[in-house]
Amino acid sequence: MVGKQRGFTLIELMVVLVIVGIASAAVSLSIKPDPLKMLREDGERLVQLLQLAQAEARSDGRPITWRWDAKGFGFTRRADQGAGLDRFENDSQLHPRRWQSPSMAVRVEPRKRVVMNAEWIGEPVQIRLSDGQNSLTVQRSAAGRVQLQ
Repeated sequence: MVGKQRGFTLIELMVVLVIVGIASAAVSLSIKPDPLKMLREDGERLVQLLQLAQAEARSDGRPITWRWDAKGFGFTRRADQGAGLDRFENDSQLHPRRWQSPSMAVRVEPRKRVVMNAEWIGEPVQIRLSDGQNSLTVQRSAAGRVQLQ
């Protein structure tokens, strides 16, 4: 008497692999990005760009103002020969950017414009970023050191 062979056919293995692939794709598509991670990335990027704008203002001698709204932020300064504002649209680093967090609220203490200038000592500033659930603070010291807290 010949014994029956046991095991899976190639078709059965392929069907199982296709089902596992579809299930893993569905799970990966349903995972939403972590809001705290996006907020932290926004904060880290802002720290780097504020430091860069401060260095640019010190080397150029013209103050640079940081401007923001719920959608994004950018930097401005007076253009050469006073011909309007330079918004850094063609600058590879200080160009206007969008927040990664979908709903961003910004609060600056003290309540005034954030300006980087050629001075080495300035007024400390706290920038509070909030996405509605989480918040963090970007702090600029009087000596111009910018850090995320």
